[in-house]
Amino acid sequence: MIGSEEEEEEISAPLIEVHEPPAEENSPVEQVALTVPLTDDHSLPVVTFRMWTLGAAACVLLSFLNQFFWYRREPLSISAISAQIAVVPLGHLMAAAITRRVFFQGRGKFEFTLNPGPFNIKEHVLITIFANSGAANPYSIHIVSAVKIFYGRSLTFWVALGVVLTTQVLGFGWAGLFRRYLVEPAAMWWPQNLVQVSLFRALHEKEERQRGGLTRNQFFLIAFLCSFAYYVFPGYLFPKLTSVSWLCWIFSSSVLVQQLGSGLHGLGIGAIGLDWSSISSYLGSPLASPWFATANIAVGYLLCMYVITPTMYWLNVYRAKTFPIFSDGLFKENGQKYNISAIIDSNFHIDLQAYEREGRLYLSTFFAMTYAFSFACLTATIVHVLLFHGRDIWLLSKSAFKEKKMDVHTKLMQRYKQVPEWWFIFILLINITATLLICHYYNDQLQLLWWGVLLACGLAFFFTLPVGVITATTNQTPGLNVITEYIIGYLYPGYPVANMCFKVYGYISMKQALIFLQDFKLGHYMKIPPRAMFMAQVVGTLISSLVHLGTAWWLMDTIPNICDRTVLPPGSPWTCPGDHVFYDASVIWGLIGPQRIFGDLGYYSAINWSFLVGAIAPVLVWLAYKAFPDQQWIKQITVPVLLVSIINMPPATSVNYNSWIIIGFLSGYVAYRYYREWWSRHNYVLSGALDAGLAFMGVFLYLCLGMEHISLDWWGSDGDGCPLASCPTAKGIVVKGCPIY
Repeated sequence: MIGSEEEEEEISAPLIEVHEPPAEENSPVEQVALTVPLTDDHSLPVVTFRMWTLGAAACVLLSFLNQFFWYRREPLSISAISAQIAVVPLGHLMAAAITRRVFFQGRGKFEFTLNPGPFNIKEHVLITIFANSGAANPYSIHIVSAVKIFYGRSLTFWVALGVVLTTQVLGFGWAGLFRRYLVEPAAMWWPQNLVQVSLFRALHEKEERQRGGLTRNQFFLIAFLCSFAYYVFPGYLFPKLTSVSWLCWIFSSSVLVQQLGSGLHGLGIGAIGLDWSSISSYLGSPLASPWFATANIAVGYLLCMYVITPTMYWLNVYRAKTFPIFSDGLFKENGQKYNISAIIDSNFHIDLQAYEREGRLYLSTFFAMTYAFSFACLTATIVHVLLFHGRDIWLLSKSAFKEKKMDVHTKLMQRYKQVPEWWFIFILLINITATLLICHYYNDQLQLLWWGVLLACGLAFFFTLPVGVITATTNQTPGLNVITEYIIGYLYPGYPVANMCFKVYGYISMKQALIFLQDFKLGHYMKIPPRAMFMAQVVGTLISSLVHLGTAWWLMDTIPNICDRTVLPPGSPWTCPGDHVFYDASVIWGLIGPQRIFGDLGYYSAINWSFLVGAIAPVLVWLAYKAFPDQQWIKQITVPVLLVSIINMPPATSVNYNSWIIIGFLSGYVAYRYYREWWSRHNYVLSGALDAGLAFMGVFLYLCLGMEHISLDWWGSDGDGCPLASCPTAKGIVVKGCPIY
C-alpha cells in the first residue's frame, strides 16, 4: 500500500523535515535529547503489506512463546525487541523479492502496491508496536489457571475468551482519555522507549565508525552474539549461575546462614545472578531505569529485605519463626501447608464451619510485609502526584497545554491527524457493556455482580493518571492488584473468582492502558501517524488475546499435573511461580476475605496502618524540598517508587533484585556520569542486544533440547544449594527435611 489519501492530505511539503530547535524547544529530559532524532521524513510509507504480514506474524509468535514459557520455573519473557531485530532481514527480503506492480492504477483510493520501495524505519516501528501487543501475558489468564488447575472447577473456553478480550481492550478507553496528559508533555518521557529508539537508529541510520570505536550497529551485533552464546551456560549447562549463593556452599548445614544467604528462598546476602534472565525478568532492563528510580528501588528493597523482615522474624512478630522467612505459601498454626480445598463448599464459596475447624491462615513474615508496602504505595501514589504534579495536571485540565511551549517532537507530530476522542469512548462503552453481559449471563462461573464491574472500572479510571505519571517518569508501575482485592474482598467476601475478576478489570485495564500509552509515546518519538498506531494496536491486541488463551488452554490440557509442585517429578520446569502467587492471593482476599486476615477478625490488622504511613511520607519529602529548594536530590526521593520496589516479590527473589541494582548502578550512575559519550551511544543498544540474545538462545535450547527432554544432572544443575533456607526455627515445629529445635 502506498499510503492512504488521508495521510497524503494531512502532509504538506517539505517531505523531509530536519528540525534544529533552539535549546528551549528540545526535550528538557537529557536522556531524550541525547537519544531521540529531531527529524521527520513524511514521504515514508507506513501502513504497508510488509507491516501487516510481519506485524501479525511477530505478534502471533511472541504471544505463543511468552505464554508457553510463562508456566515454567524460570519464566522467559521475550520482549518486542526480539521481534524488532528479527523482522529486519525479512523486511529487506520482502522489499527485494516482492513485485512492485501497482494494482488498480489510476483508480484513486483503490490503487495499491505490495511493495512501495525499500524497507523503512517507520514501517519497522509500526511492526514493533504491532508485535508488542503479544509481548505481555494477559493477566486475566491467571483466572483460567487458578480455576481450572488450583481450584479444579469448570470454566468454559468462550467465557474465558470473553474475559480476556474485554480486559485487554478496555484499556484503550482509559488510554484515550489520558493521552494529552501522558503522551504529549515532554516531561512524560517513558524511559523504556529509549531502548527501542536507540535500536531503531542503530538498525537503520548509516553511521561512520569513529577511530578506535564501533558504530551502534557493530556494537549491537557483538553484544547480541555474546549474549546469545553465553546463555547456553545458565540456560542449560550450568543453571546454578542463575543464583550464586556462595554462603550456602560454605555453611551447608546451618539453617541461619542459609536463611541469610539463599538468593531464592532467603534474604540473599551476597547472592548474585550471572544470568540476564534473572536480572531483567521481573523489573525490566536495569539499563533502561533512570538512576534516581534505581536508587529509590534499592532503598525500598534494602529497607524491607534487610531491616524490617529480619527484625520482625527474629523478634517473632506474627509468630514468624514458625514459617519460612521468605515464602509465598499459606500455612496453618503448626507450620504445615494450609489445606484450601477443605474450606470450599459445593457452591465454590467459603465453608465457615470448615474454616473454624481448620483454623486461622498464616503468612510468612516477608509475604505479610509485601502487603504492607502495597497498602502504603497506594496512598503514597495519590499524594505524591497531587503534590509534585498537581499543578501541571490542573493546567492541562483547563486546556492550557496548547498555550504553553511544546517541545520539538510534539510540534512535528502536529502535522498528523490525531485519533478522535470518540473512538476511544466508543471502545470503552462497548467493552463495559460486554463485560456486564458476560458477568450477568455466566455468573455461575465468574461470580462477579454488575455493581462490581462498574466499581472496578471506576477504580481503573481514577488511578490511570497518577500511576501513569509515575510510570512515565520512573519506568516503574505501582500496582492496583492489592487495593482491588482488598475492596471487593470486604464488599463481597467468600467468592474467590469474583475477587479475581474484579482485580483483573480494575487493575489490568489500567495496566493495559499504560502499555498502549507507552506505545503511543514510542510512535510520538518516531513520528508515526497516530491513526496507524491505533489500528495496529487494536488488531494486535485481538490477535494476541486469542493466541495467548489458546496456548494456555492447550498446555493445561496436555501437560500432566502442570503447576502441581507436590506431584511433578523433580526438576520439572512446569511449576508456575506466578500462578501460585495469584492463587494464594485469591484465597487470602477472595475466599477467606480481608476481614478475617487484615480486618477486625484478622491476625494482621495492624498492617492497615501502612495506608497512613504511605500518605504521610510524600508530604514529608515535599515539605523538605520546599524548605531546602537548593537541594535537588530531595526531589529525587519518589516515595511511590520506593514503596513499589518489592511489588514483584514473590515470585521475584532477592537474587533478582541484587543483580538488577548492581547493573542499574553501573549504568545509570557510573556510565552516565563518567562515560557520558559511551552511554549515549551504546547503553540502550546494549540493553536490546542482551534481551534479544537471551530470547533467541532460550527458544533455541527449548526446541533442540527441551522438547526432547534432554537434561544434565550434576552439581551445577541444582538451585542455589540452600535446601534449609525454607525451614522454620520455632521450637517444636516439625517440617519434613528440616531440623527440629
